[in-house]
Amino acid sequence: MNQNIRTTQGRHWRTGDWIEIRYDDRHILSTKTIPPNAAIQSWLAPGLIDLQINGYGGIDFQQDEVSESDFIQATEALLRDGCPRFFLTLITSPWSDMIQHLKRFKSIRDSNPRLKESCVGWHIEGPFLSEEPGYCGAHPPACMENPTLEHIRTLRSAVGNDPVLLTLAPERPGSVEAIEEARKLGIQVSLGHTNADNKALQSAAKAGATGFTHLGNACPQQLDRHDNLLFRAIDKGPWMTGIIPDRIHVSPTLFRLLHRLIPRDHIYYTTDAMSAAGVAPGRYTIGQMELEVGEDQIVRQPGKTNFAGSALRPSQGIARAADMLNISWRDVWEHFSETPARWMQLPTSLAPGSPSRFCRIDEHANKELTIQVVEP
Repeated sequence: MNQNIRTTQGRHWRTGDWIEIRYDDRHILSTKTIPPNAAIQSWLAPGLIDLQINGYGGIDFQQDEVSESDFIQATEALLRDGCPRFFLTLITSPWSDMIQHLKRFKSIRDSNPRLKESCVGWHIEGPFLSEEPGYCGAHPPACMENPTLEHIRTLRSAVGNDPVLLTLAPERPGSVEAIEEARKLGIQVSLGHTNADNKALQSAAKAGATGFTHLGNACPQQLDRHDNLLFRAIDKGPWMTGIIPDRIHVSPTLFRLLHRLIPRDHIYYTTDAMSAAGVAPGRYTIGQMELEVGEDQIVRQPGKTNFAGSALRPSQGIARAADMLNISWRDVWEHFSETPARWMQLPTSLAPGSPSRFCRIDEHANKELTIQVVEP
């Protein structure tokens, strides 16, 4: 008999029913409705999943020598902040270096069961991005290049059958063929760091691109009022659209507008977190770039105004999204759990067979939330 079988009770995040969940080390075994109990105030919900983690808890995944203990430190910090699953994200650097880092991370993760449960996929954001100022963001233009079929095949070979998300700019030569090859190999393709025109967006969609990475970010502060990337992206959608819910990268007004214009089931949230997320303000790195993070959680290059990653915690993202939309956290939870998981074809729910790392949520009078990952 499995001695690690446990049960917990709470209210179902979507229905409001009181439920009891029975689970073991890996999966939910059963979920049943129980009689209402006013003494049970906590809510139970599927675990959060963040598709874009560049680093966390003081650890920069872009560095050459991230150790297993560093990897664990970042993972444990994410767990503490309510996020049991994530995609480790590598940003633009020389392609051979990116592949080498990716293989090394995969080797570390595959040898550690706890890491394997948490790091469930890989997000490759670059080097096939726009070099235009404003659109390149914190990515070094000197390392950017055009995608080829060989790039895509090398990427798939490096990670085996693991889920992969690739962000690219579809205006780069070779992008259509690269997208088609990626889809054949089971790689999801998202557009981002791009100033693609309507034709390029249409061609990318026809080739199989389905997502848009952190829309509202990775574009200049000032945009043409008649024709700009935001208008084009929304017009040529619906994409599975990532949004950073921190009130910084996307203003509350634009955040609300995006939720009105994009179908509900096509919005997912991400922190786009870098090493400063989950730790105190100070100076941190993302790759070769030193960044400064103030009390306001804004990540900038010292002396500059452009943003460079995020210090947002997943638990904060839920609370801030609900506040910007003036709705309950229960109405935004799916954007940070079920929606991205469905896109990446990963199981997530409170049904039998789903991962046993689900979340317990407690509401406080000031609208603050305590989000705790239930550990087997």
